[in-house]
Amino acid sequence: MIRCGTGKIDAFIASLHHLFVNTRKAYTRDLSVLLDYCRQQDIQTWQSLDGRQLRSFISKRYRQGISGRSLQRNLSAIRAFYRYLLNADIVTQNPAEGLITPKTPKKLPNTLDADQATQLVEIDATDPCAVRDKAIFELMYSSGLRLSELVNLNLESIDIADAIVTVVGKGNKTRKVPVGRYAIKAIKAWLKQRTAMIDSDLAALFVSNWGRRISIRTVQQRLRGWAIKQGLVTHVHPHMLRHSFATHILESSGDLRAVQELLGHADISTTQVYTHLDFQHLARVYDEAHPRAKRP
Repeated sequence: MIRCGTGKIDAFIASLHHLFVNTRKAYTRDLSVLLDYCRQQDIQTWQSLDGRQLRSFISKRYRQGISGRSLQRNLSAIRAFYRYLLNADIVTQNPAEGLITPKTPKKLPNTLDADQATQLVEIDATDPCAVRDKAIFELMYSSGLRLSELVNLNLESIDIADAIVTVVGKGNKTRKVPVGRYAIKAIKAWLKQRTAMIDSDLAALFVSNWGRRISIRTVQQRLRGWAIKQGLVTHVHPHMLRHSFATHILESSGDLRAVQELLGHADISTTQVYTHLDFQHLARVYDEAHPRAKRP
């Protein structure tokens, strides 16, 4: 009977309580695929899986059309799993160490330009839900928050006087991010409406019209609807506001390290994708402004 079963995977996932739910779900899926491969290859224990077999697993997935980005995440999950097994003295080696995945060309994130971002957030808010939505969109664009970070904000996360939001990001890491004056104004307006929408001492900053912490799905739907109402022709999703925030800050300041800190990226290589966007902006300016740059 094969002994590299789901038990060790379940224990490993349970140890990742500090990570976001979606991250844990992705790790579970990735390791389940690896487990299926081990069963197909009659690999009896986690100790038996070696680098050659794991390389074959990654190659097979690549031939099946799995992208390099997905394979990188897959391999990251396997590395973390084997570190857990090593610490528990279940295995003596990590077969994922030293393995690399096929590179995938970096896809540049879609962004709104400054005028489009302004068009989106300038909502003529009258009813409580519209006031709340305006505050959400202003804050996401003002401070570059991830959607998961936004919905998990509590009342104590916002310091109105100092215009700072305290965010718990990936890996349970806390960072403080400035909040712009338009976002502060929108949040103040929302706080006046918020008390009428809850029946308890709920800590959540943003709540639904049912009086509960607002969900990720609700924010996605509301943003999509407001983008259409505000006359934007492009599909707008929450992460686009974060991308737009980063791009506009970098275009104005050129300070990549500052953008890294504001976004909460652990590795600056993650932030460097925005340098490509910034270069595109500079290239457009050059092409439009330089008399010898125009191409037929």
